[in-house]
Amino acid sequence: MSEEASTEQRPSPSADPTLGLGNAASFEVQGDFERFNQRDDIFCRSFWDPEVRSEATDRFYATYREALANWRAVDGFTQRDYALRNASWHVTDVFAELKESEDRREGYLDELTVLRDAPDEQVEYESPQAAAAEIKRVAQLFGADLVGITDYDERWLYTHKYSREREAPKPNEQPDGLTHVIVVAKAMDHSLIETVPSALSGAATGWGYSADTLTLLALSQYIRNLGYQAIPTLNDTALAVPYAIKAGLGEYGKLGLVITPEFGPRVRFGKIFTDLPMELDLPKTFGVKEFCDSCNLCVDACPVGAIAGESPSEKVYNRSNIVGIKKWSVDAESCFGFWERQNSDCSICVRVCPYNRGWPDWIGRGWRRLAGSPLRRVAYWLDRIVGGGRRRAASWWWDQTAD
Repeated sequence: MSEEASTEQRPSPSADPTLGLGNAASFEVQGDFERFNQRDDIFCRSFWDPEVRSEATDRFYATYREALANWRAVDGFTQRDYALRNASWHVTDVFAELKESEDRREGYLDELTVLRDAPDEQVEYESPQAAAAEIKRVAQLFGADLVGITDYDERWLYTHKYSREREAPKPNEQPDGLTHVIVVAKAMDHSLIETVPSALSGAATGWGYSADTLTLLALSQYIRNLGYQAIPTLNDTALAVPYAIKAGLGEYGKLGLVITPEFGPRVRFGKIFTDLPMELDLPKTFGVKEFCDSCNLCVDACPVGAIAGESPSEKVYNRSNIVGIKKWSVDAESCFGFWERQNSDCSICVRVCPYNRGWPDWIGRGWRRLAGSPLRRVAYWLDRIVGGGRRRAASWWWDQTAD
């Protein structure tokens, strides 16, 4: 499919310099914006780029695959901790490996395709609002914690996908007629995140993706059963952060992640591209930019200094940063290097973020209103007083399961 053909049938780009991101002042698209090539993602680079790949890289990935026999007897990194972490990834791994012989790693590098054919007849809705309400209800039935809907914007698609087999770019072609993107979010377990850094805490990440996979496949099949196109994607195909912002699920934060009102940055996103006409959600702001301006907890907590404390800028650390966006950026090479050294993913920045709290809803709503007001320093102080963001031992988590 030629780029001219695919662009011709899609919504024209908005004149809004934020590319539809509303008042997301911490994520501003500049005139020199360039679409991102998935091959430059830090995880893809860890396979082909000698500046990233090392013996530590191979050992890191091996811990997600090898039989767990001999691990260091350190709290959070025992055989039981790794066993739970690896089991949490099992669903996504099964789908990723189904079509490896076709040079596809679905969910990681390619969209999910284990779907039945759609009927020719389309179910018609009385309005886009009715369609959106139904899709959100079904998404929540299938396990989504948050659901937002936005318009298709080709600029957030990767220019190319990455071929693990050939260690080279490959086309990122999508069907004509796609007009909408459904963004779903799955909250990661708060108690597991409290044990970061640990192999145990990686179970929160893994299950977030596995649960998202089930939600995306079921919801996509439902949309296809209605007679519409539906292409489910996880980390593949397109950037999740700008789509999540556009879909009204949260604001961009200093730690380089979307901060949602309900769960802070403790979420994993998935996306479905479709031609089902639905009402669009609008980007929302609730004071994250202003709060992050005065808070450096993630900056100070990062053990490798991968999170910058300065104001949003167009700073590019390396080729794993997108060019032409004024925002807070993370040094992905330093971040991934720490993952390698500890043999598990890290979410320290998520753990310490004041928006990541397991408070009852009414307390959480009150705290967010305070954090989004001129009294945000009081909200920061309250979080510190109650011991927000402290690390718990992995053994504490296991002890809870025994109660």
